[in-house]
Amino acid sequence: QGQLVESGGGLVQAGASLRLSCTASGRTFSSYTMAWFRQAPGKEREFVAAFGWNSGPTSYADSIQDRFTISRDKAKNTVHLQMNSLKPEATAVYYCASKPTLIVGTMRSPEKYSYWGQGTQVTVSS
Repeated sequence: QGQLVESGGGLVQAGASLRLSCTASGRTFSSYTMAWFRQAPGKEREFVAAFGWNSGPTSYADSIQDRFTISRDKAKNTVHLQMNSLKPEATAVYYCASKPTLIVGTMRSPEKYSYWGQGTQVTVSS
């Protein structure tokens, strides 16, 4: 069984930066898609960013506007989400997710993902 563990969330002021981490264990993720989603109170889970663990396309939500960057550290089996110029509307629980396929057309669909972390809270104050 694959396991994903997120870390790095916290409370910051608007304009600040945070880097989230997702450490994967329990299986080989070489052919997997790795993604970040977020869910604000009372809202549906929303796609943030995704890419192939080894290589391949990278996809970002339009609302990110080049302020977020997804990256990988293969040696540590970890995926990062660097978030800059944070806005209050970024407040949400952020989840790491993975699925054993790399299909561009489904990268943004949460229902296609097999594995999920427990989430990490990000709160941005105005």
